[in-house]
Amino acid sequence: MADPRLALDGLPPLSAVIDAHGLRPKKALGQNFLFDLNITGKIARLAGDLSGCDVVEVGPGPGGLTRALLASGARRVVAIERDPRCLPALAQVADHWPGRLEVIEADALTVDLSDHVEAGARIVANLPYNVGTELLLRWVGSAHWPPHWGSLTLMFQREVAERIVASPGDKAYGRLSVLCGWRCSGRILFDLPPQAFTPPPKVTSSVVSLVPRQEIEPAQIGALSAITAAAFGQRRKMLRRSLASLGGEALLERCGIDPTLRGEALGVAEFCALARAYAETMPGAPHA
Repeated sequence: MADPRLALDGLPPLSAVIDAHGLRPKKALGQNFLFDLNITGKIARLAGDLSGCDVVEVGPGPGGLTRALLASGARRVVAIERDPRCLPALAQVADHWPGRLEVIEADALTVDLSDHVEAGARIVANLPYNVGTELLLRWVGSAHWPPHWGSLTLMFQREVAERIVASPGDKAYGRLSVLCGWRCSGRILFDLPPQAFTPPPKVTSSVVSLVPRQEIEPAQIGALSAITAAAFGQRRKMLRRSLASLGGEALLERCGIDPTLRGEALGVAEFCALARAYAETMPGAPHA
């Protein structure tokens, strides 16, 4: 009987690929492989029309999502993979779609996307859990805005996804919510149970969509990072205490913000106002 998981793309099922290449997921690399090609296809579809743009994938592993992106019509996929064990499996995918898949063996944290893809590239990935948040902050914290990428469709632990899209007053609202909400419009697309992965993680996962805002509140990323880190570093403290080392009540007064509030009560615009005021006090800031 034919394997019911055999893909319509003509390549072997992922389970066979993993067995053939001895690809057992490594916990140290944050690897959780997604076998279900129906789910990888859904992720690729939700990333939008890929036919006219480059797509960046981080941590492709055996190539399940890579195959879905190519089958969905992506003009070109640039896959960044640090695990050399996965390269033969990805080479098989590249041979199946000549000229449409480039594999870069590297740590994604060291790769400048502008060196490899055209502006407007989509980033679509089942991110390794151990570097997912750091990569996201690098992408949304780009020195140039609008950024080199056109959209992000990324998988995170559900808890992280909720923090990314949270609003003021939400339990999950924090530094990540502000930094992402400042520059992007975000939403959770759908959830995946642990059983969808090999090995199953201990948590539910979520796919998140982030689209860059064309107009954003003016602020320096360094100043905003410092303000949000302090404001949410000790969540139970009032802002006059949590921001004491950055200007405290004087800073809050300049921005017209009640010093007895806590960080979760402020919106992105208020944090940006605090960041602008704080940036004026930073070393090297111009003086009136």
